[in-house]
Amino acid sequence: MIKTIIWKNNTVVLIDQNALPLAERYVSCRSYKEVISAIKDLTVRGAPAIGVAAALGALHLPSLSPKEFRRKFFAICDEIAQSRPTARNLFWALERMKKCFDQAKHASQQALVKELVNEAKSICLEDIEINRQMGKYGSPLLADGDNVLTHCNAGALATAGYGTALGVIRAAKEQGKKVHVYVDETRPVLQGARLTAWELKKEKIPFTLITDNVAGFLMQQGKIDKIIVGADRIAANGDTANKIGTYSLAVLACAHRVPFYVAAPQSTIDVSLKTGAAIPIEERKKEEVTHFKEVRSAPEGTKVYNPAFDVTPAKYITAIITEKGILTKPYRASIACMHKGKKLS
Repeated sequence: MIKTIIWKNNTVVLIDQNALPLAERYVSCRSYKEVISAIKDLTVRGAPAIGVAAALGALHLPSLSPKEFRRKFFAICDEIAQSRPTARNLFWALERMKKCFDQAKHASQQALVKELVNEAKSICLEDIEINRQMGKYGSPLLADGDNVLTHCNAGALATAGYGTALGVIRAAKEQGKKVHVYVDETRPVLQGARLTAWELKKEKIPFTLITDNVAGFLMQQGKIDKIIVGADRIAANGDTANKIGTYSLAVLACAHRVPFYVAAPQSTIDVSLKTGAAIPIEERKKEEVTHFKEVRSAPEGTKVYNPAFDVTPAKYITAIITEKGILTKPYRASIACMHKGKKLS
């Protein structure tokens, strides 16, 4: 199994996703600021990285009074939170680290740091199990012989291992189903071409890489049976923020009667937001569009609009796959049931 993040000798070792697929190399982070930089430049993604960043921050704080130690640690968490404003489960990881701190606040600073490191490790281990559970619930939605379209990277590289959307596909393969995947390249950073294709090749899952604007043509030809994507934040009504281009796919899927599934852990759901209109959308640097690998591809002085995410209205989503089960419409009701611990249908 692909391991994206390892805690070793008080150092975080990350697979360098910017080097893939040309090289499989690793980056060692010895401070939380180095992890923040890795998150911002897309060397690593996912809540586990946020958890270990917070742990590293606590690890390197000097000896302080309990009150000052808490203030410093919470300030570090708030700094980390600015790294990716759209992704809800990153904030969930920080909230969990803060809760861990307050539960153990009467311990010595050394003991408290140990608790925080253990909590970060737990987030990583639990993330893999959560993804496997999503695979268990979601795999029955995929039939033997299906052609499945996915967008961006929602695999092991986006998590601590196994994956969300790709986790469902992995689980189907493990059950002996022959599934073929169409991989959107995912402009402008090409997470599909560089990362998803790399993962599928490593897992020996058949796939075909396409440019983003081929997807509608394939649906028109009847060559897409299902679409499955991940999510960065889901509002209380089911509106879903995911990599830019997801909304277009959902509208096309609706027009061609292709089931459109979202796979995401419960931690991605933000019940404090009534609709997707309230989800903050991260805008990234213009060089991602005007350049590729530092080679200019647009004229000097070109204006750029580069949102990293868009929001897909709940009406276009067939079902949401979580580690607690399958959420169905009306999503506001099924999400509320899940958060109350009730059994999902």
